[in-house]
This record gives sequence, structure tokens and C-alpha cells, in this order.
Amino acid sequence: MKAPILIVKNLPAAGMAIFPFILLKNVKLKTDWSMINHEKIHLRQQLELLVLPFYILYLINYLINLVRYKNHHAAYLNIIFEKEAYKYDLDRDYLKNGNWYGWLKII
Repeated sequence: MKAPILIVKNLPAAGMAIFPFILLKNVKLKTDWSMINHEKIHLRQQLELLVLPFYILYLINYLINLVRYKNHHAAYLNIIFEKEAYKYDLDRDYLKNGNWYGWLKII
């Protein structure tokens, strides 16, 4: 999957996927293969849910986790979409091998 990469220096995170773009905080991150793969997993999640529902579910999941864990970082790490992306961001073949709707298997 090819995705245009944009550098956004004041991005609140090191990387972010906003369909169809990957946003990175600095140009050095373009060589961080696992970061790019992580964001590509998010792009596929967005495609699986036809983009807009992804953002809605992501936000709802984050807010539920925030109430549950009472901590931003824990809430973020427990978003189901983040769990899939972190679990497979080092797997170079994850996106090639299909694994559509992999986040459902993690629930």
C-alpha cells in the first residue's frame, strides 16, 4: 500500500494516519519502517470501515477507555485499532497477507 507522506512539524504525535495520508512529525521518521507500517495498518483500518466510521469508533473507544483507565496514555494504548497496529507494526508481511478486520480478532 502506497500512501503520500506529509511532514507536519507541530503534529501532536510522532505519526498519524488521516486517509489517504501518513503524517509524520519530522523527515527522519520516513526511514522508520515500523512507524510507517503502523500508520499503514491504520489506513487499512480506515478503508475497512469506509473512513468516517473509523474515526467515530476510534473516538468512542478512546473516551470509554479514558473513563475506564482515567489516564490518557492507557486509554490510547487500549484503543482496539491501536492494539492491532502496535501488535503487527514489526511484521513486514502483515498487510500483504490479508488479515482484513484484524482488529475484530483482538476484541
